[in-house]
Amino acid sequence: MQYLNIDQLQRCRRTLDSSLTLYQQAPEGSIDQEVFRNAIVKGYELTQETAFKLLKKALKAYGHGGKKLEATPIKDVLRLAAVHGLMTLEEVQRWFQYRDNRNSTAHDYGEHFAHETLSLIPPFLQDIATLAEVLHQKLGVDTQATDV
Repeated sequence: MQYLNIDQLQRCRRTLDSSLTLYQQAPEGSIDQEVFRNAIVKGYELTQETAFKLLKKALKAYGHGGKKLEATPIKDVLRLAAVHGLMTLEEVQRWFQYRDNRNSTAHDYGEHFAHETLSLIPPFLQDIATLAEVLHQKLGVDTQATDV
């Protein structure tokens, strides 16, 4: 069985959580708040990419080929995760929303985007924690491994 290292995913989650806290503590409309908003956007993107990379590795343990997985659209990877009990259908639906929102971050850094994305961060953080726990339970994650 392939072991997964979730340390990077956990680090991404903690960094994103800290960025959100600092954003909320910064004075409204300040440059500090803008800096933390930018950190949230990048942290959100990095955390998603890290999660998707781990999901693809996890799906290999269920017999899915690596090359085919690399060519598989992310939403199909999420569906496969549900098929194998790595996510619930409700979680997959939320992850679809996270992915759609993340895809829009490249085009819209305005106020509308900020409010929409910032509202997604708390449930996203919880879903990241849940995913890490499920990977740990289902795949016997070895935190001493260096494989991410």
